[in-house]
Amino acid sequence: MRERFRSMLAGQAALLLVLLLLTALFSFSLDRFFTAATLRAVLNQIPAITVVSIGMTFVLITGAIDLSVGSVLALTSACLGLLMARHQWGLPTAAAACLTVGLMSGLISGSISTLARLPSFIVTLGVMQVTRGLALLATGSRPQYIGARVEWLSAPLNAIGVSPAFLAAAALVLLSHFILTRTVFGRWCRALGDNETALRLSGVDCRPVRLLVFLLSGLCASAAGIIETSRLSTGDPSGARGFELLAIAAAVIGGTSLSGGRGSVLSTFLGVLIIAVLQTGLAHAGAGEGLRYLITGTITVAAVAADSLRGRTTAH
Repeated sequence: MRERFRSMLAGQAALLLVLLLLTALFSFSLDRFFTAATLRAVLNQIPAITVVSIGMTFVLITGAIDLSVGSVLALTSACLGLLMARHQWGLPTAAAACLTVGLMSGLISGSISTLARLPSFIVTLGVMQVTRGLALLATGSRPQYIGARVEWLSAPLNAIGVSPAFLAAAALVLLSHFILTRTVFGRWCRALGDNETALRLSGVDCRPVRLLVFLLSGLCASAAGIIETSRLSTGDPSGARGFELLAIAAAVIGGTSLSGGRGSVLSTFLGVLIIAVLQTGLAHAGAGEGLRYLITGTITVAAVAADSLRGRTTAH
């Protein structure tokens, strides 16, 4: 246990060093990068991907994967737009109703992959297509403008310069870290990804654990959908394409193993920050969207390769 804790701290220190080096590199090479305004911009653009990445971390730690989170986010955004723009619901009521979208998608993905024992990759790929289709059909493929009634959630607070959405995401990071490291459920998640047979032989029913993880991932995706809607002031059924890949990238860069059994929410958050700083720096440098995707993808592949190499070294 102590060895794993030391390894986690070492990994987080390495991620923090990478983050500082990236910041230093862009600060020396670009004018007006190392400013309070840039820092606020970075922090205020990451709440949605942070929340999605938290749920993805839990799923990956159990040895599964959830490819539906981007589409669930879009369906939640579309539903929020319909309820608030067309039917004039208030934000609290509409948000509560929209959270059920994520819970239902998590329930479907978790139930099918657990009870039917189908690969989560295939199941969530299908759910991804279904939820995206529902979002487009429900809105006629048209964005639903909401406006000021939802904008405040992503608007920076005058006193501190960051948004309520970022504060909520940061609080969720701390809560999720506590759940993963200090609760029985967190230990079961790690054990499920590390050795499912051993966990089952110890008397634990693995099916509820896996189902709860998918419910959590769906709930996080819906919460992120509400945040993203507030940032854009619009319910967008076509948005969040590639969010699932960004969430996986953040988790993997943060040291979460794709084979399960190892991961940290705090490290995933550092992975989110690294991607955000990298993309912001490249945008300041005038790099096109294609180059930003290329560099982010290369770093993700390198992180996966490093994880694979670390796993082989540990096995020997």
